[in-house]
Amino acid sequence: MSRLLYRLGKGAARHPWRVILLWVAALAAFAGLAVGLGGPFEDDFSLPGTGSQRATDLLTEHFPAMSGADARVVAHSDNPPIDERAAQATAERLWTVPHVSDVGAPVFSGDERTVLISVQYDVPADDLGADSMDRLESAAEPLRGAGYQVALGGQVAERFTAPDGRAELIGVAAALVILLIAFGSFVAAGLPLAIAAAGLAVGSAGITLLAGFTDVATTAPTLATMVGLGVGIDYALFLLTRHRSGLAAGLSFDEAAGQANATAGQSVVFAGATVLVAISGLAFSGIGGFATMGYATAIVVFMTVIAAVTLLPALLGLAKSRLSRRRSRGVRSAPQPHSRAAARLAMIVGARPLPWLLGSLVVLLALAAPALGMRIGESDAGNEPESNTARQAYDLVADAFGPGANGPFVVAFDLADTPASDVTDLAAQLRTVPGVAAVSEPVVSGDESAAVLTVSPSTSPQDDRTVALLETLRADVLPAAAEVTGMTAATIDMSDIVEDHLWVVIGAVLAASLVLLLLAFRSLVVALKATLVNLLSVGAAYGVITLIFQTETGARLVGLPGEVPVSAFVPLFMFAILFGLSMDYHVFLLGSVREEWLRTGQNRQSVVTGLASTARVISSAALIMVVVFLGFAFDPGVEIKMMGVGLAAAIALDATLVRLVLVPAGMALLGSANWYLPRWLDRVLPRLHPHTHHVAGVAPAPQPAMSSAG
Repeated sequence: MSRLLYRLGKGAARHPWRVILLWVAALAAFAGLAVGLGGPFEDDFSLPGTGSQRATDLLTEHFPAMSGADARVVAHSDNPPIDERAAQATAERLWTVPHVSDVGAPVFSGDERTVLISVQYDVPADDLGADSMDRLESAAEPLRGAGYQVALGGQVAERFTAPDGRAELIGVAAALVILLIAFGSFVAAGLPLAIAAAGLAVGSAGITLLAGFTDVATTAPTLATMVGLGVGIDYALFLLTRHRSGLAAGLSFDEAAGQANATAGQSVVFAGATVLVAISGLAFSGIGGFATMGYATAIVVFMTVIAAVTLLPALLGLAKSRLSRRRSRGVRSAPQPHSRAAARLAMIVGARPLPWLLGSLVVLLALAAPALGMRIGESDAGNEPESNTARQAYDLVADAFGPGANGPFVVAFDLADTPASDVTDLAAQLRTVPGVAAVSEPVVSGDESAAVLTVSPSTSPQDDRTVALLETLRADVLPAAAEVTGMTAATIDMSDIVEDHLWVVIGAVLAASLVLLLLAFRSLVVALKATLVNLLSVGAAYGVITLIFQTETGARLVGLPGEVPVSAFVPLFMFAILFGLSMDYHVFLLGSVREEWLRTGQNRQSVVTGLASTARVISSAALIMVVVFLGFAFDPGVEIKMMGVGLAAAIALDATLVRLVLVPAGMALLGSANWYLPRWLDRVLPRLHPHTHHVAGVAPAPQPAMSSAG
């Protein structure tokens, strides 16, 4: 692969416009295919085998009017009772809204100062146009015109709280500042951003194309953008740094580009492959919507890797001397010295490795400890800012009708097994169950084969007592022919699936990562140790998001009104992504350490040299990735905030405490055992050199023989 990448990089630098035109053509082709064959983004979080899914299927078959999205119009008066005529006029206007299949009669609170009108659509919220909120606002004009406070709730109002692009802009702006400081040249600073943008442009078109053949979650493009920006900038940074070192050593522009591609480019390909393999673990999540998030991210990562090893060498050849600081153009400077601070730290850690190892472990375990109390669930309108109309509707309903009215259970009955008279009797029995606030009258389908009723808990959707009530209803109260659904029940079922499949995903990602590390470093100890270290980093990240999002103080730091549960897909997605991203730094750091070990056979000095030679580029790359991820903490979506904060915390810890202290301390303690590989495994494994630093086409320096136990 090294020779291929060398020829690819050198050829692209010699003929930059050919490569650029190919990329323009590829973007045009993908964009055309996306327009012609692509589809909209839709959330399909079906939960096969669960009670909520069976109930949903039954309702879809026998109550098609209930198969779409729902909305709520809530009005409140501070003093006089709500005018019934204004409420009725609003209900009549709601019937004229496109795709509305049912409008409930206005329901008044006991003091008649709050009214709730339920709206049912015959299509999902994703199929409704962007003007859906405007149409609801217009229909509610009789209530608003009467001087009442009006708020809109339900799935429609919650769905159209869309990202505003601010998160991406913050991350890109911060990354540009760091790159300018690092390179002192607008051209050099702009190249990593250009590569990330190219990968995102083609990758985003690919995601839209994917949506034409399967359901792609609405959050998938944002998650893919977050990861694509981080890895795209980082991969380009590694290549650009190696290219500038080649120029400083006296190589020609195209030769430097070729050699950068043959060395750092090979590392980029391997690192990108590890991200793709790790993301593939989401296929074992048990939820199709989570898998499509992984596929979307994988498309963007793949395109950024291709852009890094093809488009970047072309741009390097085009930029030539404009990569240098203005005052040094035309002057060959010496390669950047190794990091003296990192070398000193490595020597200090190596002199007394055990205390440093134990100290770093204590810090990581302390950060991970809060994750033991992580509460898995889904945020709802009650977690939105108070200025949000969905939050206002949520609060008005909770105050007037009780907190459980915001998350009722929908109970579906198959009348082939349960007579309609029994359903009526059961409704009366349900009203006596502790924790039940209200039960609606049963409604029988037109073909008289199914019935449905709603049960409002006395506690809020996120309350643990609501979960206990659902378990009681399913196990002790409802007959086998009855199934429970609704957003609250579906969320609880989704959390159960995630908890059941989390270890399957973890096992798949661990196994794949272990194999890749064995291929990369031909060391059983390094592979096992790196896997354990990655687990510590992920655990610490879990602890950080638990501290921030499940405490009042932490939640307010990220702009939330109070603590929220951790979204079900966040732990799964973070685990897969972080295992892939952390491999980047493993490849660049341990690759350098291994080369020095093979050259000298001196373990401690190899660690010092390897850390000193990679610390600056790894620190710069990690800093860029951290600020890009932190930018997404400003996204209005709670789940995106969680991902941004969690990934930023993990990368920050990985590039500092783990890479600068824990890894050197562990390697110093193990000595030559770091590179242990059984002879039988040595014979089986193919020989790859994804971290090689020697010139493509030139044989590396002779390596000392290494003994391995058989």
